[in-house]
Amino acid sequence: MAANRDKRVWMQKISINGREYGSIEMPQTKAALRVYESVTKAFASRRPIKITLLFSPSKLRALSYYQKGGSRQELEDLELYIELGKILRFNTEDALKLKNSIELTNDIAHNHFNIAKRLTLVNKEKRSSATDTYLFWDIENFSNIGPIFNDLIDKYEIPDHHIYIAANPDSLYLFKDEWEANLYDYGKTLKSFNFTKCDHGKNVADGVLLDNFKQLHLRNADVYVMTFDRELKGLFIDSCDRSNNLFMME
Repeated sequence: MAANRDKRVWMQKISINGREYGSIEMPQTKAALRVYESVTKAFASRRPIKITLLFSPSKLRALSYYQKGGSRQELEDLELYIELGKILRFNTEDALKLKNSIELTNDIAHNHFNIAKRLTLVNKEKRSSATDTYLFWDIENFSNIGPIFNDLIDKYEIPDHHIYIAANPDSLYLFKDEWEANLYDYGKTLKSFNFTKCDHGKNVADGVLLDNFKQLHLRNADVYVMTFDRELKGLFIDSCDRSNNLFMME
């Protein structure tokens, strides 16, 4: 049977174990129904809800590269998953990171996207003079390592010992070989930088980067924070001395 390509939307009532949680607008497609059923069944049985409900490990690896068609279906699946998370109140941070990563990868492939053009000074109106430059890099968000070097590290001459990277065990398991292969093209490995392998369920990567930043007590520095995590962005802003220039992705 041919796949249903009818993109009309409808309001789907969310009823789980006899309890009503509201309604969600979703397309009338098999793909949308698959996402809905996978999430609600996991929620009903109190199983962990993660993006592995939607994508296999091999698919997650593939999504770190440009996909023909711009991964349109995968992005639609993620958007529905994120909306369900808002209603059912489960954590969708992994989905948000993957969505942003896919969009960034496809922007680069289609538009020769320059990361530097999306950097914004977030803690003051005008940049002040700086004596040092630092990068705090959530590598899980940026599988396309080339633009990070070409548009950020090389452009602003950020030394290796001023680059802080952290990754969670699950991401390392899936992507470490790929990251190391891409870093090799620039004569680097993860160990070239201040790299932290986080523990399961304790030192999440974002928190480690923030702790690294706080412990440095930076003054009069250009600080680049590469993350899509809104909460983490806010924590960096709150922790940043006014003398620094704090740059983040829009």
